[in-house]
Parts: sequence; C-alpha cells; structure tokens
Amino acid sequence: MPALTTPATSDTAPATRSPVTGWLAVLTVTMGIFAIVTTEILPIGLLTSIGSSFTVSDGTAGLMMTMPGFLAAVAAPVVTVTTARIDRRLMLCALVFLLALANAIAAAAPAFWAMLVSRVLVGIVIGGFWSIGAGLADRLVPERSVRRATAVIFSAVPLGSVLGVPLGTLTGDLAGWRVSFVVLGLLSAAVLLALAVLLPPLPAQGQVTRLNVLRGMLSTTSTRFALATTILIVLAHFGTYTYVTPFLERVTHASSGMITLFLLAYGVAGIAGNFLAGTAAARSPRATFAIAASLIAVATLPLPLLGRWEPGALALLIVWGVGYGAVPVCSQTWFVRSAPHAPEAATVLFTASFQATLSTGALVGGVLVDGMSLTAVMLLGGAAATLMVVVAAASPVRPDGDAFS
Repeated sequence: MPALTTPATSDTAPATRSPVTGWLAVLTVTMGIFAIVTTEILPIGLLTSIGSSFTVSDGTAGLMMTMPGFLAAVAAPVVTVTTARIDRRLMLCALVFLLALANAIAAAAPAFWAMLVSRVLVGIVIGGFWSIGAGLADRLVPERSVRRATAVIFSAVPLGSVLGVPLGTLTGDLAGWRVSFVVLGLLSAAVLLALAVLLPPLPAQGQVTRLNVLRGMLSTTSTRFALATTILIVLAHFGTYTYVTPFLERVTHASSGMITLFLLAYGVAGIAGNFLAGTAAARSPRATFAIAASLIAVATLPLPLLGRWEPGALALLIVWGVGYGAVPVCSQTWFVRSAPHAPEAATVLFTASFQATLSTGALVGGVLVDGMSLTAVMLLGGAAATLMVVVAAASPVRPDGDAFS
C-alpha cells in the first residue's frame, strides 16, 4: 500500500544505526504484517475444507473470519492507549509469539472450538501489531527515507490480502489445510527471531493517542462519511468474498485446482488495483473509492448468473480484485485527510472500523448462506457496494484536495 501518512513520533532513527540495518528492520516489520494479514484471511480459501473436517456449516465456519476482526477492532485502540510505557520491540515480539502460537493451535486443532481459540489470539495480534508497527518507520531509518519506509511497511497489507488466500489455498490443496497453518507458524517464528535480532530497543515515547482524541474525530462530517463508506464497502466485500470458495464449488462447479487459479488471478488483479489506486487516491480519495466500490458491485451483482460458467467467474473475479485492491488505500487516505492533525488516531480509527466491519460482513454473510443461498449473498453484497457509491457522492465535505469527478 502506498504511503498514506508519515506517523508522528518523538524521535528519529539513531545516528549509530546504519541505513542497511534500519531497512532490514523495516522489512522485518513488513514481514510481520504480511504474516498477520495472511493468517487473518487464510480461512477464506480453506473454508469448505476446514468446515468439512469439523462437520460444521459454511456459515459456522465463517466465525473464523468474524472473531478476529471484532477482537482486532477492540485491540487497536486498547493497545495504543494502554502500552505507552512498554518497549515497542518487546511488544512486537510478544504479539508475533502469540501469532505463532495461534497458528500452531490451528494446525493441531482437535475440534472447531480450538480453531476459534486460535482466531481469538489472531484478533489480539492484528489490533496490537498494527497500532504499533505502522508508526515505527521514523524510528528505524533516517528522516529522508521515512515516507519510503512507511510505504514498504504498508505494502504488506495488499500483498497479504491478495496473495495470502490463493497461496494458502494452493498449499491446502496439495498437502491439507493443516499444513497451511504449519507454514504460517514457521513464518511467524522466523519473523519473531528477526524482530528480536534486527529491531533496536524502542522505548515508547511521544504523545499517545487517547480515547477522547478518537471521539473528537467522529465529530467531523468528513470523518463520519469516511466511516460510513468504509463500513458499507467492507461489509459488501467480506460478506461475499468470505464465501467465494463455496460459490465456485457449488455454483460454478470448478475443480479445486481451478479455484486456486481463480483466486490467484484475483490476487494479481488486487495488487494491480492497489498500485493503480495509490496515485489516484492521492489526488481524489473519494472519487477513487467510489470507482473501486463500483467495480465490486459490477463483479458481485452478475456473478450468480455469469458465474455459472468458469470464464464468466474468472472475468468477474479479476474485476473484483482490481476494485478491492483499491479499497484499503482509499479508505485510510480519506481518514487521514479528515484528521491531518492526528494521523495516528486516524490510523487507529481506520483499523478498528475496518476490522469490526470485516467481521460483521463475514457474520452476516454466514447467516445468509445458511438461511438463504450463496446467490443471495452475492446480490446483497453488490447492493451494499452500490449504496456505498451513493453515500460517497452525497458527502458534503471533501477531504483536503479531493475532487469528486
């Protein structure tokens, strides 16, 4: 994800640290976020396999997506507010240790309740790591490199989001879904070691975001519209995409190998969408956000019809990937521009709202899948994306420098 803001902290990279050492630390934080994001979304590609192993419905299996998001939404502000006096290196190491433990529990889960315990730990890690790691760039590299380092750290988000599912699904197809979590556990352990070795001591310094700052942000019209559009589009996406694998299996009748290829194509399209949106969102986050939502609507609404054939499903997934790839950068850009005086608070609010809505979308989608059909989920998701475009167009306040055109 392109740099959206340079989080303010109270000190810069120590003069005694070489640029190479600093950049290695940046890459380590980036790999930590990549491992976290991939762990969070991996159940999307393995939903049917895991559900079958524990004899639970697709809707119940969707709880694996619901629980981490809700907990992350709480953990993001709580960790930011309560850990002001704890060394950031120690915090990051502790959180990645929890991530490795969560993946180990998932890999060895004897029953579905154990999977849910694993997902509780994942939720805590998501909120905590993001609230700390996103603001470390200017403590790791020289001032002239801070914006570039911030861009590298945030690039882990789209990479994890759009590549984690197809790669995890491929591993699950070849060796079983448990092996996918074993691989992520090993990656988490490697990141933990790298953090301990490559990060310098990072005593928490500077002004900590307080809850009253977050409440104050919600009093601005632009922030409220950023929140409303984010809720609608994330609800539309995760209410549908969480169940895309069952759709491809039961409606498209695609083989497991073909589904992996479809998700990989979606992932590549998502990376393209992220970088295409980077430049456009810098000029007009609201307009770019609306276009992204339009693409998601264009993909999900006709999917029940055109998705009955593999070429149609593939084409719509590519459009969907381009659209969703732009969503995180557009959303966070709008939040940050709505509160330029408090970039850290804007990031916390973005993270909390995104994660809470991600969980809500997966939960609502699960209820619809079990109570209605996969087709109904796609149609309602497309309707939510369409409504988001209307809300974005109706916003009376434009983020700084934005022009809806």
